[in-house]
Amino acid sequence: MNNDLLVNERQADLGNFMVGRLLPFRKKRQVGPFTFIDHMGPAQLGPGRYMDVDQHPHIGLSTLTYLFKGQIEHRDSVGSVQVISPGDVGFMTSGIGVTHTERTPQALRDGREFDMHGYQIWVALPPEKETMEPRFDYYSADQIPTWQEGPIHFKLAAGEAFGRKAPLQGYSPLFMVDVFTAEETTLQLAGQLRGEVAFVIVQGQINVDGQKVDAGQMLISKTDEQCEICMDANTQLLLFGGEPLGQEHFLLWNFVSSDKERLAQAKSDWEAKKFPKVPGDSTYIPIPQLKR
Repeated sequence: MNNDLLVNERQADLGNFMVGRLLPFRKKRQVGPFTFIDHMGPAQLGPGRYMDVDQHPHIGLSTLTYLFKGQIEHRDSVGSVQVISPGDVGFMTSGIGVTHTERTPQALRDGREFDMHGYQIWVALPPEKETMEPRFDYYSADQIPTWQEGPIHFKLAAGEAFGRKAPLQGYSPLFMVDVFTAEETTLQLAGQLRGEVAFVIVQGQINVDGQKVDAGQMLISKTDEQCEICMDANTQLLLFGGEPLGQEHFLLWNFVSSDKERLAQAKSDWEAKKFPKVPGDSTYIPIPQLKR
């Protein structure tokens, strides 16, 4: 595979369990407009061990939450309250500024154990949308386009791909596709995706030009010329990417912007507690001491 990069997950803490961080990394800050990817789990949660991410801010990005197992209750300063379940897509656009929390729903805090597995992905906004009003969009699993081609099952979580359109289009040309095969097969990609392409191996293994790529790794093609991927049996991939935004974006903690002054102002505003608040929530995550 020409023009590719291979990335291994780096571990990071999120609440009471570990996540694997795939983006950003030194050689590649973004794939299309996608700028940050956390792999949550797989983990078993239960009594005394739940997901509880307290109130924290964002600017200049949209968060895309996509789960395979478990549930997350999303609350934000717009007033949204939504439980996100497997196959659903939650899409919070921060724009000029928003705060939110992510927690295990009360219905799952009943003494039983349950599995948690999914991804949270940040999508940078184009410069002209960075100061838009915040909003939250939700698409239930039954709204997500799904189809079968031979042994391969597809779900189009966002954007346009394979000649189809998802309800969630975002704010720049992008795509995110959940792909699964129970049989060894070849995934043909010629003419199906536009822009930069990344392959996150959720489970199983793929083979590209004789190179094995395992679960927990991400393969990035810097062009859209890659024509096929050989998938082992019982392999699941997330394909994502799209057209680059055309202007460099910068990352400071939970903030993304093409304007470094806007990042500095957001940091100052959060420290001064000037951001809007999630109704009924008084929690606060202080901004960490960042290396200069």
